[in-house]
Amino acid sequence: MKIWKWIVGLLALLGGAAAVASTQNKKKKEHTKKVKENQDKIKTVQAKTRKVETQRAETKKAVNVQKKKVVKAKTQVKNTDGAKKVTRNFKKKYRGKK
Repeated sequence: MKIWKWIVGLLALLGGAAAVASTQNKKKKEHTKKVKENQDKIKTVQAKTRKVETQRAETKKAVNVQKKKVVKAKTQVKNTDGAKKVTRNFKKKYRGKK
């Protein structure tokens, strides 16, 4: 009877070791699958980031060009504050009600 106990114990030990090894392999496969998915996500995010950065650079250039145009246009336009002041004074002086 003792021999049977030893044999059953040995088989239980081997079965337990096989079960542990199988779960370890399953965990490794799941882990590698998750790692690959994360790497794919990271690549897509990096591609989107590059695209957005190029668009940002283009819009920044366009804004700078527009600012230069505005500054140039402002320098070409005369200031009308003095003329407005003269017309107000003229209206007060000569066209006001007496």
